[in-house]
Amino acid sequence: MNPVYLETPLSDEVLNLRAGDQVLLSGTIYTARDEAHMKMMKDGIPFDPVGAAVYHCGPVISGSRILAAGPTTSARLNRLTGFLLDAGVRALIGKGGMGSEVVDHLRGRGIYLAATGGCAVLAASRMILQGVFYEDLGMAEAIWIIKADRLPLVVGIDSEGGDLFGAVEREAKLQFYSRYTT
Repeated sequence: MNPVYLETPLSDEVLNLRAGDQVLLSGTIYTARDEAHMKMMKDGIPFDPVGAAVYHCGPVISGSRILAAGPTTSARLNRLTGFLLDAGVRALIGKGGMGSEVVDHLRGRGIYLAATGGCAVLAASRMILQGVFYEDLGMAEAIWIIKADRLPLVVGIDSEGGDLFGAVEREAKLQFYSRYTT
């Protein structure tokens, strides 16, 4: 399967992608973890969210270089995500799945892209630091503005509710119950 090339700002092209599709993402992305989400909810989003991609990541920065930019577990941001999608964010990027409330919020609007955990240096090699918002939150929690160049990702949740992580969980439960309850 050939990867789909995407460039931010994203538009309706993401609505055609399906869970499992490979993506190479280029353009501006914004990192945001828990503290940044809470600050944006309180103070407003400091970047244009329309078509944006938000990466659940706390990169390691040295001077003007990104040394490592691995994804953080996205599920812990489930309850903090809806306002970004309501504002026009088209892609969330992270590790692991997200909850059913996020699957519902993505319907007809956007996608969740899975980054491979353990590949923080590889991800950083595809990125150039452009700036920062909320630097006072510290390196891990600040919103870093990053220019990505063909960042390899997989569609984990699509805009129609297709969910790779949910499918694996359902299959695991089915296997468990069929093996241990009969």
